[in-house]
Amino acid sequence: MSYEYVIEMNGITKIFPGIVANDNITLQVKKGEIHALLGENGAGKSTLMNVLFGLYQPEEGEIRVKGKPVKITSPNVANDLGIGMVHQHFMLVHNFTVTENIILGNEPTKGGKINIADAALEIKKLSEQYGLAVDPYAKIEDISVGMQQRVEILKTLYRGAEILIFDEPTAVLTPQEIHELIAIMKRLVHEGKSIVLITHKLKEIMEVSNRCTIIRKGKGIGTVTIAETNEDKLAELMVGRQVSFKTEKSDAKPRQDVLSIRNLTVHDTRGLSAVKGLDLTVRAGEVMGIAGIEGNGQSELIEAITGLRKVESGSITLSGKEITNWPTRRITEEGVGHIPQDRHKHGLVLDFSIGDNMVLQTYYKLPFSKGGILNFNKVYEKAKMLIQQFDVRTPSEYTPARALSGGNQQKAIIAREVDRNPELLIAAQPTRGLDVGAIEFIHKKLIEQRDKGKAVLLISLELDEVINVSDRIAVIYEGQIVDIVDAKQTDEQELGLLMAGGKQREKVKEDA
Repeated sequence: MSYEYVIEMNGITKIFPGIVANDNITLQVKKGEIHALLGENGAGKSTLMNVLFGLYQPEEGEIRVKGKPVKITSPNVANDLGIGMVHQHFMLVHNFTVTENIILGNEPTKGGKINIADAALEIKKLSEQYGLAVDPYAKIEDISVGMQQRVEILKTLYRGAEILIFDEPTAVLTPQEIHELIAIMKRLVHEGKSIVLITHKLKEIMEVSNRCTIIRKGKGIGTVTIAETNEDKLAELMVGRQVSFKTEKSDAKPRQDVLSIRNLTVHDTRGLSAVKGLDLTVRAGEVMGIAGIEGNGQSELIEAITGLRKVESGSITLSGKEITNWPTRRITEEGVGHIPQDRHKHGLVLDFSIGDNMVLQTYYKLPFSKGGILNFNKVYEKAKMLIQQFDVRTPSEYTPARALSGGNQQKAIIAREVDRNPELLIAAQPTRGLDVGAIEFIHKKLIEQRDKGKAVLLISLELDEVINVSDRIAVIYEGQIVDIVDAKQTDEQELGLLMAGGKQREKVKEDA
């Protein structure tokens, strides 16, 4: 049977209580192409792919695989049809090995026992065939996030997937891992696979995709050929307006020191020094960016400032008051806001409503409680106001935080922290996994805090974000600040050199 598309989703409609997630969307994927699915956070991209993978059943529409109409009632049916999905939040058992995770639910047996050895051999072959370089006997908890993602890819290949769905695959990866993943995707397509790539990262779409289907607020906007478009056009189609990739801001007017860190030493979870004698000052009215390759002490530094990790030696001072090793709540009340790098672990209680999450830092104060009794009317009144003010897209303030898209979860955290008007706002990876519209909005909010005379500490792995938003940039390497540069007078090349432990170009010239 001849067919034009390996996947056809025609007129798909998916409705949840209070929201039409997919409204008559059509998606057509050709064999051997990387087809991007682009849209803002909460536009309905993941929902559409969850329909294709059998996790949701559509109210209307038809799915065809290789020209044949099919009913995909579960992920097992999807697997049987050659469809595999690599989820944004990995579905792995941490204390199992790579092989145990890959064969889970599909275990090969020999003489009544699970045959781990043969499975590991097959996984090793697949790993080598697609350039994945995964150790079949490694435990999940001992390998990097990028390597865990490769395990998810292997899991789909082991089950015979011909069509792979990647859901926001680069959201949690370092720049190096992103580069490696793009090479893997190209190799998969070269070997005859077809890929649907859910993303909102325009650079990656331009680099790796053949065609792109755009969804906006649950509706299909159209499909474009990548060779005939550019980033600006894609951004406009996605958001429905022109988007500025440059953060508009006036020059900083720094004032007094707000955060002062002296000779700070902090250990990591293994008891080794992650921050080693670090010095840093952040002033009112400026954004201080921290640039560095992941794992150079950024996480431990943030946790030490916010009271989540013990300081071994040195001091942390906030507006002249030493706060070293204070409890987290006391630090928060002293005037520190924290947008954490892991929104699920440290930012939200996922099973609480979005309204309850909005008052996590203030629920015990007036007007939200009196005499230990919560005033839910005031809680949800406040939440409703913040939801509107920060454009958090949710059916209502009573919706569980878990049900929101990643971008809207992030907006809710930022709404809560910015609304408290802290003297120091720590923003760690604030736009990780967000679309261009949401990134533009969040950058604007950080600059607003700066212009109100607040101190902002921005920690990000995205170099263009650090350069774009910061006034000064401190480069961290092996737990120490190796240099502080003016954001207007540096570039990615110079920062990259410093991040790798090199010297500034001027200094290199002087030394030559």
